[in-house]
Amino acid sequence: MPPLIQKLILPQNTAVAVLYIIGFIVLTACGAGLAWFLVDAKSVIRNDGSRIILMKNPTWQSELLGLWETIRSDPYIICLFPMFFASNWFYTYQFNGVNLAYFNTRTRALNNTLYWTAQIVGAFVFGFCLDYSKIRRTVRAKIAWVAILVLTLAVFGGGYAFQTGYTRASVNTKPPVNYVAKDWNDAGYVGPMFLYIFYGFYDAAWQTCVYWFMGSLTNNGRALANYAGMYKGIQSAGAAVIWRLDSQSLPYMSEFASSWALLLGALVCALPLLLVRVKDHVSVEEDVKFSDETVEEVLGTTDGKAVHDAEKV
Repeated sequence: MPPLIQKLILPQNTAVAVLYIIGFIVLTACGAGLAWFLVDAKSVIRNDGSRIILMKNPTWQSELLGLWETIRSDPYIICLFPMFFASNWFYTYQFNGVNLAYFNTRTRALNNTLYWTAQIVGAFVFGFCLDYSKIRRTVRAKIAWVAILVLTLAVFGGGYAFQTGYTRASVNTKPPVNYVAKDWNDAGYVGPMFLYIFYGFYDAAWQTCVYWFMGSLTNNGRALANYAGMYKGIQSAGAAVIWRLDSQSLPYMSEFASSWALLLGALVCALPLLLVRVKDHVSVEEDVKFSDETVEEVLGTTDGKAVHDAEKV
């Protein structure tokens, strides 16, 4: 937002003020510091009296071994690995191949504001729908898969039409091309603007679905932490590959095509997990297998009776 305000009166490509960068670093540091004020997971007691499933006595050896045990105990998680890999792949194309290449500085600032605002909307919409408990979890999983497939076809279909209008060479701002970057006052800006908004919405929808798919497999905090670690590790590996390819001047259409193909392929790979492994209920007995806690320690009591098989939505 601050860069956008600065650029409102500066159509030309100029550097963002250093103060804004410093402010961003300070805010990031504050956010990291606030994490220390979170309640320890072992101290959390749910309304039904149950506790979060964790390792009571973790060691670095047990946690390293736990990564292997995670895959061995539930090999279907591998079906999500392509979704992990693809989840940040398209960032390079969207940020460099579209926003940086095609628009001037102030318009890029506006596009980024719209992109991340759309992320908020996308996360809220998909998060609300995925946690709508009046529909069975297995049904929600299938609906989510179809919804994200339709979005992938629709949003990137529009992206293909847009990408056919330029190449990496045609938007070179240096001689002999001397491309003049597009401004929001230029004719024809509205279409690309909405495309970029939907790119942001789609990104949030994808990430939300991936996290929900993982969360639907178990209530075990240790297993979920390992899933999330695998997610972020594989995600970063994919991002590193495409950033390197972009630095080697890979054609923008190739970046776009690889993004679209990876997303569609990842959805196909994830389908067996959704059909076979996602259940409407996961028993506590099953959940505690991947920890050193007992059923009695996890369940707690409500009015003297043990809580059992509550659905995690």
